[in-house]
Amino acid sequence: MDHFPIDIIGNYGLQFAKYDPASKDLIMIRDEIFPCDRTSVEKRVTQMREKYGFTDFKGDSVEFHASGCVTFPILGTKADLADKLSFDPDRSKRRRIYDDIARTFDEYIVFVGGSSSFDMAPRPFNKYYALDLYCKENGYKHDEVIFVGDDYGPGGNDEAVYNSGFGFLPVDDYRQLADRLKEYIQ
Repeated sequence: MDHFPIDIIGNYGLQFAKYDPASKDLIMIRDEIFPCDRTSVEKRVTQMREKYGFTDFKGDSVEFHASGCVTFPILGTKADLADKLSFDPDRSKRRRIYDDIARTFDEYIVFVGGSSSFDMAPRPFNKYYALDLYCKENGYKHDEVIFVGDDYGPGGNDEAVYNSGFGFLPVDDYRQLADRLKEYIQ
C-alpha cells in the first residue's frame, strides 16, 4: 500500500495489521493459523469433482493456504488463465452447486471465488466477522461504517456484510467507484 496510513484486515479476519506512523510500515497484530485435515479435504474435493464431472484439471486438485483457508480450483491450480476466465464468468455454474459444496465442507464458510473456484475460510471467518471484530476493537458502531463491495450475490465473499446491519455500497463496475463514493468523500 506504499506506506499509506491504513489498517489492513486479511483472510476474512485471520490477519490484521496496523500502520505504524513512526516506522511508516505495517505491524502485524494478528496472524491466526488453523489446522486443516488435508486428507479429508482432498477426499471430499475428489468426491465433488466426480459428482459434477470436474475430473479434467491441470496442476493440483486443491490449494491449501498457510492460514487454514482452502481453494477448490475446479480447473486445477495450473489451469490456463483464459480457461479460468471463460469457465463461469457469471458464476451461474458454481451457484447451482453451491449449497452442496457448502454442506460438504461444513467446517468452512464457502465462497464462490473468482471465475472458476470455491474459496473456503475456517468458521467463523468471513468479511462480516472481520469487520464486526474491527469495529468492536476500535469503538465503531455498525452504522458508522460504509462497506464497498462487488461480490454480494449468493455465495459471494461480500454477501455476509451485504445482508447485515452495516452500510453497504455495491459497486458492480470498478470504473464507477469514484462516482459511487462522491457523496461520502468531502
